[in-house]
Amino acid sequence: MQKASKEKQNSGDEKSPIKAVSSRIAWTSPWYQVREDKVLLPDGSPGVFNVVEHSGAVWIIPVTSEGDVVLLRHYRYSVDDWCWEIPAGGIKVGLSLEETALAELREEVGGTASEMIYIGQFYTSNGISNEVAHIFLALGVELGESNHEPAEVIEVHLKPLDEIMEMAHRNEISDGPSALALFLCEERLRNLTLPT
Repeated sequence: MQKASKEKQNSGDEKSPIKAVSSRIAWTSPWYQVREDKVLLPDGSPGVFNVVEHSGAVWIIPVTSEGDVVLLRHYRYSVDDWCWEIPAGGIKVGLSLEETALAELREEVGGTASEMIYIGQFYTSNGISNEVAHIFLALGVELGESNHEPAEVIEVHLKPLDEIMEMAHRNEISDGPSALALFLCEERLRNLTLPT
């Protein structure tokens, strides 16, 4: 199993071509904050970067013992649309990545898992944010009563893997991290050995 980490993807040997001169928090909320950096660009001219600072999040691909994948149809106010996605949530203070993934699985689908596999990580929107997505594959998922937050308008659906992957390939899963997580796990999902 790959170890869950919050490490940068480069080797660390490369120097930043952009130098921060000053930094301030321009805005904050319970979930993230916006940092404004005054910088020197590679050609020496001044510039400004606004960075959405986020503690990171987990995305979970839940697979039942029967081989169905749990998919959410989630109303997202920010885009005024119903989006297909997998369970996800921000890293919780005091919890490990795996503990956060298990907590989100319980909250969003009332689920428990017999096994959690860390798949890897990627940046969700590296042009404006430092948020890192940590991907987990949850196996042997049993569904129960969910405990959504009041602002979460969610429908829980069980779908066969082939249908889920067809949806992802047809761009019907419009949540980017959910789609990428499914693509990263596609081969592993197709090779799962299910109990008979």
